[in-house]
Amino acid sequence: MMLARVIRAIIFDLDGTLVNSLPGIAASLNRVLDNNGLPTHPESAVRRFIGNGILKLVERGAPDHFRAAQVQQLTEAVAADYASSWQQGTTPYPGVAEVLRTLLAQGTGIAVLSNKPDVFCQHMTDFLFPDVTFSSVVGQREGVPVKPDPAGALEVARSLHLDPGEIAFVGDSTIDLATAHNAAMTSVAVSWGYHDLPALRSASPDHLIEHISQLPAIIKLNSAAGFTKTNANSKL
Repeated sequence: MMLARVIRAIIFDLDGTLVNSLPGIAASLNRVLDNNGLPTHPESAVRRFIGNGILKLVERGAPDHFRAAQVQQLTEAVAADYASSWQQGTTPYPGVAEVLRTLLAQGTGIAVLSNKPDVFCQHMTDFLFPDVTFSSVVGQREGVPVKPDPAGALEVARSLHLDPGEIAFVGDSTIDLATAHNAAMTSVAVSWGYHDLPALRSASPDHLIEHISQLPAIIKLNSAAGFTKTNANSKL
């Protein structure tokens, strides 16, 4: 199937796509649980909690019998702990900063859309990518639906003055792929993040990459007059 698209910008997920934040998230969650005399979780379990925002993270990590008010209290405690500790246990994936600079030099706009609270997204991108200029960095905000609702992605598209079809959405989860689909954007799945590879393949992304260095070639390919939609197992 030929898709007559010119990719002019990329929206990136943050956790599991640009940065490995799992150690910091797990440490913060477990400190709060331990301080409250509650069972903690190995990183392998916390990995499965990530993707739907901090409330869902804590809800999944809290005891099953906890009521909503108790989960909310823990969520506030985790947010406070994470605000003072996220710089420990949060690092860019290898090659990410270099590829972001390459994309900018190539004339491709770059933005971030995450279900992480907005304040953390702003601080994290400023701290970890000080020499990279993102056109837009958008996180979870009150009153705005989170991914896979397309509202945030479409907001970014408007801020870039681009049609959604001119944008690729890059992420490590089926949530990100659904967001791309819901916003009518090209979907690019990455294999190095927190989510199950068979599940990513089953979501039929337009592209599936194994290293961030493959991304500029995909965008360059798609920026031609048209491109052939690859199957979910393709590697470029």
